[in-house]
Amino acid sequence: RERERERERARRRMGLMRSRLRYPAAWLLLVAILASNSVSAYKEHDAVPMYANKVGPFNNPSETYQFYTLPFCEAEKQKYKLEYLGEVLEGDRMVNTPFELNFRVDRDDEKLCVMQLTGKDQAKFKHAIENDYYFQMYFDQLPLWGFIGKVDEDKRVKLFLHTHFDIHYNGNKVIEINVATDPSRVLDLTAISEGVVPAEFSYSVKWKETTISYEKRLEKYSRFSFLKQHLEIHWFSIINSFVTVLLLTGFLATILMRVLKNDFNKYARDDEDPEEDESGWKYIHGDVFRFPEYSSTFCAIVGVGTQFLLLMSSIFMLSMIGIYYPYNRGALLTSCLVLYAATAGGAGYSSG
Repeated sequence: RERERERERARRRMGLMRSRLRYPAAWLLLVAILASNSVSAYKEHDAVPMYANKVGPFNNPSETYQFYTLPFCEAEKQKYKLEYLGEVLEGDRMVNTPFELNFRVDRDDEKLCVMQLTGKDQAKFKHAIENDYYFQMYFDQLPLWGFIGKVDEDKRVKLFLHTHFDIHYNGNKVIEINVATDPSRVLDLTAISEGVVPAEFSYSVKWKETTISYEKRLEKYSRFSFLKQHLEIHWFSIINSFVTVLLLTGFLATILMRVLKNDFNKYARDDEDPEEDESGWKYIHGDVFRFPEYSSTFCAIVGVGTQFLLLMSSIFMLSMIGIYYPYNRGALLTSCLVLYAATAGGAGYSSG
């Protein structure tokens, strides 16, 4: 009896461990996707974090560099934000900035820093402005973009020194942020000086109340994008193509079934000539159940195909329930990696 009790306890422990480890991939995927979607609420005068992400040419969004590859004003102590796997794979490297953006606190003309630009620093800024470099930052998980400078009609290269932030809030939550630059406060970098040139950077902040709810604050990013690679989804074209494929498949299946039905009826007749030459699909009817020559390769292909089918189906299901929203950094890549590992069992089962 004692041995039976010990066995029963061991079985219960094993069952508990199995129930806890049954869906580790699902829990990992849920944590990885929803962790970046946490709701932040602030009180008045609370510091809202502003992170700088990257810079790069506007005409080539895939070419990006870390923000401080250009000599911008830096915080007293640089701290990089802890990022998830998908964010790292996308090339995000977010670092804190010296901007002090407190909740519902307006700032008219706040001095950021005074940079002593050497000839090398001036050359970096000039190259960036001539190539239409933009910067990307994140404020309370909201992306914002702006240009570093401009080349005017007289081919003068000018660096923007003042940045203005328009921030909208609803209750204790941040809803929207827009950035603008002051064209009257610039530094002319057309001719690079061999000496040191001082550049005083500044910023201003204006908080405005809005009626837009927190749940709808990302809707504008689905209608508008600063970068060129953002494409609008044409649902009508997708549905039209899907229906066309279904109709063509139906027509082809109908024709094939008629041909097969006629051939089966022909074989069922008693007066059929046994010496009649075979034609069409009947040439290969003897090879249908033949053991494949490269069985290992065939099983591997079937397993990988099954895994990708399960992976794509899971991705589509997650997208339909609204897991992926605009600029949810790395959520899609994280899902692909976790689901790829989770569907490996399906590949092994189908290939076995």
